[in-house]
Amino acid sequence: MIKKTSSRINQWVEYLLFGMGFTMAMIVAVQVFCRYVLNQSLFWSEELARFLLVWLTFLGASTAYYRKVNPGVDFLYAKLPQLLKKASSIFTHLSSMALFIVMVIYGCKFAWFVRLQISPALQIPKWIVLSIIPISGVILMIHAATLLISELKGDSNDH
Repeated sequence: MIKKTSSRINQWVEYLLFGMGFTMAMIVAVQVFCRYVLNQSLFWSEELARFLLVWLTFLGASTAYYRKVNPGVDFLYAKLPQLLKKASSIFTHLSSMALFIVMVIYGCKFAWFVRLQISPALQIPKWIVLSIIPISGVILMIHAATLLISELKGDSNDH
């Protein structure tokens, strides 16, 4: 059940990443055209591109974690015996879950702290932009729980 949920969430996130990445690229291209060809600047484009990049970064991290392609140094891990590899993977997922809990708790606190601030160009509340921190923390937590359960069951293909 949790594996299917994790997979579905990742699928939606990947569609969202494509849409946001394409949108950001188009906004930047239009901004460059307007600035250098029309000699007029879009005052809101840089702020929107920056906000999209923040969301792309956090959601992209969740997809990388789900696909197990996040950067890592595994030269020591590769030399461990099978039992220590499993223990190491379990420890890694538990440590990651602790970090994701911190992201959710302090991400919510930070979004609440800036709830009254408005972005200068787009005039949107900054909590909307910063809400990606706890949202991605929850998504990462679901993925970590899935990977941890898979590791405990012995279904993992990490080793």
